[in-house]
Amino acid sequence: MGRRKKIVQECEKLMDKPEQIRNIAIAAHVDHGKTTLSDNLLAGAGMISDATAGQQLAMDTKEDEQERGITIDAANVSMTHEWEDENHLINLIDTPGHVDFGGDVTRAMRAVDGALVVVDAVEGAMPQTETVLRQALREGVKPALFINKVDRLINELQEGPQEMQERLLDVITDVNELIRGMTEEKDYDWTVSVDEGTVAFGSALYKWGVSIPSMEETGISFGDIIDMEESGNRDELHDRTPLSDVVLDMVAEHFPDPLDAQPRRVPTIWRGDAESELAEQMRLVDDEGEVVFMSTDISMDPHAGEIATGRLFSGTLEKGQELYVSGTAGKNRIQSVGIFMGDSREEVSRVPAGNIAAVTGLRDAIAGSTVSSVEMTPFESIEHISEPVITKSVEATNMDDLPKLIQTLQQVAKEDPTIRVEINEDTGEHLISGQGELHLEVITQRIRDNQGIPVHTGEPIVVYREQPQEKSREVEGVSPNRHNKFYITAEPMDQDIVDSIKLGEVAMDMPELERREALQEAGMDKDTSQNVEHIFGTNILIDDTKGIQHLNETMELVIEGLEEALDDGPLAAEPVQGTLLRLHDARLHEDTIHRGPAQVIPAVREAVHRSLIDANIKLLEPIQNVRIDVASDYMGSASGEIQGRRGRVDDMYQEGDLMVIEGIAPVEEMIGFSSDIRSATEGRASWNTENAGFRVLSDSLQRDKIMEIRERKGMKLELSPAIDYI
Repeated sequence: MGRRKKIVQECEKLMDKPEQIRNIAIAAHVDHGKTTLSDNLLAGAGMISDATAGQQLAMDTKEDEQERGITIDAANVSMTHEWEDENHLINLIDTPGHVDFGGDVTRAMRAVDGALVVVDAVEGAMPQTETVLRQALREGVKPALFINKVDRLINELQEGPQEMQERLLDVITDVNELIRGMTEEKDYDWTVSVDEGTVAFGSALYKWGVSIPSMEETGISFGDIIDMEESGNRDELHDRTPLSDVVLDMVAEHFPDPLDAQPRRVPTIWRGDAESELAEQMRLVDDEGEVVFMSTDISMDPHAGEIATGRLFSGTLEKGQELYVSGTAGKNRIQSVGIFMGDSREEVSRVPAGNIAAVTGLRDAIAGSTVSSVEMTPFESIEHISEPVITKSVEATNMDDLPKLIQTLQQVAKEDPTIRVEINEDTGEHLISGQGELHLEVITQRIRDNQGIPVHTGEPIVVYREQPQEKSREVEGVSPNRHNKFYITAEPMDQDIVDSIKLGEVAMDMPELERREALQEAGMDKDTSQNVEHIFGTNILIDDTKGIQHLNETMELVIEGLEEALDDGPLAAEPVQGTLLRLHDARLHEDTIHRGPAQVIPAVREAVHRSLIDANIKLLEPIQNVRIDVASDYMGSASGEIQGRRGRVDDMYQEGDLMVIEGIAPVEEMIGFSSDIRSATEGRASWNTENAGFRVLSDSLQRDKIMEIRERKGMKLELSPAIDYI
């Protein structure tokens, strides 16, 4: 029997023992060593050769991942590990570290109960470390810490035991500060601790690792590690304290099993009836209960078709089951169930609750769908922190390929919800919006390579936003037949409320009382929170009217007009954000035929746009935090690259033998930054960027930028006299 088949059989035996299951993700800043660590764990489980672990990058299963040397897609693997004389099933997800692919990290956190956060010993906690920690803790996922590349402290920085321990303690302190800041209102303490064994150290490249429990067991000290590293005895170090044993022991001992995790996680991610039988089945990880499966990833297999991977909270998945998919009609029939072994999916006869499963046949599922044997309240939508900030047009080179391109783009949007796809079948223009240049580059490359569709892409277009800066007067919107009138005001909304909406803490599908409390907690006054009629994007409509006849039956059209107006702001038809709109009054015609869609929608649209103009609406541009690590000789050139891009340098400090420059710059100006910074520093700088939301574009640039966008969109170039203040 083949080794892989034997591992699959071992995994199948353990699937029915939830107390011996650990569902974990490995997450970190880009290039901190996640995929190299995953190689070690796979080698420890006997799934790849120990000799090639660290170079094989087995979890980077796609060709472009191997070429670029970065993880692009989250990859799943199931393995076994013996701890305290009991075999454990470990379902592991290796997640991307590059900020452009952060959506994969967010979705992976819904499927797991523990997050192994990897931090480079030299670089320490970086911006993306904070982001992945926040994503894990928001989903109720417990962290542990692996400090990687300790060999660099010894060989590159030549640190002794004392200096080395001080540096490692600084990393642990930084990570714990982040955890404390994100869990201060929780009733549990998830800070990591060397003494408790939730921190391990090592070198994924050289395959050794240590923790306090492992040091006690092997008798190896930091002094011994330094001696063996300096004398080149890395093989001996690996033999005496293999990294895979240290990390997987920590996982088995300190990460919760599904029986421990689900009672805590279910209320965090599901807003259904907590007293229902279904809620109880999920809390108990009941494999005989109703099927409740959360799809966190959709991928394509050339042989099996579309595969939905995700977490099974209750019930048992088997071939032939007919299941509901949230938000769609009818049922989907399961064709097969399986588990992932890195680059391949192995079919199994059944997958019980508490496991991560890979299912075919769920044709209507997207990343984020709730799949169940009974109709139920779906899980909370998976909210990624960043929004798409860059857009590219994609056109088929041959018109004959157009239907196939449209189908491919729809599939792309299904697989990656952080990509937004707009398809205009009239003009033949297709726009894809993503997290950054690399995100869109990878998507378009895959359309060319995987689907064989020759496409050409336009220059990157930056996505802007529009937002009012002050409170408007009450303005009137009149319907074309003059029989219906709406009176609306607009004002900027408090940032705390906007953040609560973005994080999914406030939503229209919440119970009303819960939504009111969340809004008041975020800073909205009591009266306003009681009159919330609709939330669209990060905008809220308040119904302040009193006893207006026919308004209830017209409200659906009011909302349609509002959404239309907010999708295309009055300045440059860019989306409006962070706005509180109040409907104060309305005059409606008695006869239904005179207050139909053709009358109400334009009237509301006019009222919304006029109120936004009166509220001094401005164009907002997306910005990025920038960090550059560079030798001090090139510090001036590197900081000049930020300042020359309408950027601002906020801090400069020494870290080891490098200077760190931190600042902020507009996304539009950062296009082409990679090649420019390489030239300016002769290739001796490393850098990273992280989306940091939107800020008001400076007044001197407002008019030119608005005109540029209007021209690109084919809009009238004359602004209304009402907007002449721009």
